Amino acid sequence: MPSSLRNPPVNGDAHMKRRLALALAGIAAAPAMALAQAPGPNTLVVGYGTDASTLDPADISSRDTANIAQHIWGTLFQVTAEGKIVPYLADSYTESEDGTKLTFKLKPGLTCHDGEKLTAEDVAYTFQRAADPNLKFTGNTPGFVFSSLGYRSIRAVDDTTVELTIAKYNPIALGMVGEVYIHCKDSYEKMTKEQAAQKPIGSGPYKFVEWVRSDRIVIEKVPGYTVRPANFEKVVWRVIPEASTRTAELLAGNVDIITNVAPDQIDTVNKSPRAKVQAVSGTRRIYVGFNQKEMFGNTEGGKAIRNAKVRNALQYAIDVPAICAQLLNTKCERATSLVNPPNGNPDLKPYPYDPKMAEKLLDEAGFPKKNGVRFEIVLQSPRGRYLNDANVALAIGQYLTDVGVKTDVQLMEWASVYVPLIRKKEAGPMFLLGTGGGTWNALYDMADLSTPTAGTNYTNWEDPEFFSGWAELSQKRPEAEQRATINRMLKIFYERGPWLLMYFQPDFYGVSNRVDWNARRDEKIYINEAKLK
Repeated sequence: MPSSLRNPPVNGDAHMKRRLALALAGIAAAPAMALAQAPGPNTLVVGYGTDASTLDPADISSRDTANIAQHIWGTLFQVTAEGKIVPYLADSYTESEDGTKLTFKLKPGLTCHDGEKLTAEDVAYTFQRAADPNLKFTGNTPGFVFSSLGYRSIRAVDDTTVELTIAKYNPIALGMVGEVYIHCKDSYEKMTKEQAAQKPIGSGPYKFVEWVRSDRIVIEKVPGYTVRPANFEKVVWRVIPEASTRTAELLAGNVDIITNVAPDQIDTVNKSPRAKVQAVSGTRRIYVGFNQKEMFGNTEGGKAIRNAKVRNALQYAIDVPAICAQLLNTKCERATSLVNPPNGNPDLKPYPYDPKMAEKLLDEAGFPKKNGVRFEIVLQSPRGRYLNDANVALAIGQYLTDVGVKTDVQLMEWASVYVPLIRKKEAGPMFLLGTGGGTWNALYDMADLSTPTAGTNYTNWEDPEFFSGWAELSQKRPEAEQRATINRMLKIFYERGPWLLMYFQPDFYGVSNRVDWNARRDEKIYINEAKLK
């Protein structure tokens, strides 16, 4: 850890900002040398920071990989940038009176990339395969969609009609269904899990060509595909972990779009003749999880954060606006819950930075200082997955250490090290994570904690009062009554939840001047929305 983050505690916002600024000293201010060649006129190149861990549609869980997947596979419905839910592979749907059965009618003439006709049987197989306990999938479909949806079963009624059964009425069911990548039964039944993870066969506007680990994934336009437009013959998704190298490739004309432009490189990009930065207020929720898993109960820090009073106290220990200003190069308002604005509880106010209050509450919780330390704890974080994540984690560790919680910050590689820990819910006992969100419905963001056993409940939190609210939300009631339940649940989360509340990540995209494309708030990169100028 940089020595600047191990200084003795210093009071005052100005002093803290100077220390946060020092944390940036090791980040390259100038771009590195360009490494590739300029794309051709029918090729678009996207540069992002992390490689995929799998290309199996049932195991994909990260937004970076999902951005590729949404071009390889189609979904029944799709959520637009404006929050509207529109048909994709489906033509229409109907819902039973009690809301437990959704019947979808498919568009005619659908096929998969191997030439197989795509029918209702393939849609049913897609869901059944992801739900098969013997296959042990842990991706977004079984880990988030099914638990949030209350998935029970699915069956093909005829070639173009499929009936989905869920446990009870779900007001966000259609949006959830829109996250399941539809694939054809015959081709996937012939593949092992290992083969499916490496050489996918899709149903979308682009087909898979190659995956060179830690370097690139290449997809090509499917001739004659009419369900969605495809404006480029080829799209290359390049893995460029270092932010300075991504910027260099953009300014050299070798990449068309890059994600997570480093804050200290924004001016460099904007002053160049080749590209500009598009800044958007993102929907990804950055938080520090307090893992309640029993395995951490044997550690000093793990035991401490099982106490709701400790979790509440630590909210006051972090100066989130200072972190945003100094490490993200932007102003941001601290989150009050797991829900994106404007859908949160309007009565909740962001926790202020008040280290004296943090220390007072820690004393009252039974954790006084002994030789300047209350307890020791590990904070794990990815390096390079989120905007300036390593330095954010180091700053959080310093703030916690300042109030007597001696924090060991462990920075880890994302795809092969951190993702497996997260999927097994064994990161921690404290861990930095960003989870994708939306603005189309508060319940979509809350669905990360749809049940105590939800695949996205990475903190293993089990508060019965919070989770009992879902039974009320599964009833068809007036919107005001639903909203009252949502607000009550969010207040519980605010007061004793398993997240140290941080911010909604601002997103900085570098975009070549040769491309006409507008960044979305939800981090989804749709190539069909891009074209050459």
